[in-house]
Amino acid sequence: MIIIKSTAEISTMRRAGEVVAAAIAATRDAIRPGMTTADLDAVAAKVIDGRGAKPSFLGYRGFPATICTSVNDEIVHGIPGTRVLEEGDLVKLDVGAVVDGFHADSAVTVPVGEPSPEASKLIEATERALWAGLAEARPARRLGDIGAAVQTIAEGAGFSVVREYVGHGVGRSLHEEPPVPNYGTPGKGYKLTEGLVVAIEPMVNVGDYMTRLLPDGWTVVTKDGSLSAHFEHTVAVTADGPWVLTDPDGRIAA
Repeated sequence: MIIIKSTAEISTMRRAGEVVAAAIAATRDAIRPGMTTADLDAVAAKVIDGRGAKPSFLGYRGFPATICTSVNDEIVHGIPGTRVLEEGDLVKLDVGAVVDGFHADSAVTVPVGEPSPEASKLIEATERALWAGLAEARPARRLGDIGAAVQTIAEGAGFSVVREYVGHGVGRSLHEEPPVPNYGTPGKGYKLTEGLVVAIEPMVNVGDYMTRLLPDGWTVVTKDGSLSAHFEHTVAVTADGPWVLTDPDGRIAA
């Protein structure tokens, strides 16, 4: 079932998005060599709690932490713990928060110290692919338009797009219909309607797009061990354009 939000509900989701943006900003600013991923989790938890929100991920289907921290070849859903960050690592921070029963969800990829040229290119292409997808979140456009925009940027940069894991609707539940693939054909798929809110989240690999699930039941890695990047925003389809609810400034995607 596709869940369409009212103006008031979308405004509440924007408040959740502001919490998520603040938690991401604080956590990415804290990243240093020698920190553990559990240290990053603690930073995000403090911000979310301090703003009167609750973490979306903690306890979700048994997930044991506030945020996901995925390093290097880990694509998504990495569990914070004792792993020590090293110079040159790529850390994916995936953060969700709930305010008055509504969720928002966002992710960034952050280098620890100075990234390699390849890692810099991967980060830039993945973030650019995200914004290309966000720009397609308009009434009467289709999910295939979003996926094709993401895929064109990522593959045009020489990378591959993960296919097994996709974006999703978001609202009263963290994951709602419809699924939002990061690949597709323009003009195909579900037609977007004003009031629909989705999380668009390109996961882009240096090597092949194939994935592997680790024994912890959560952490997804690249099957070939190559680097991966992940960016995500929650966006509302509005008559004025795509309102990016988890952007610090609440921008309308161009």
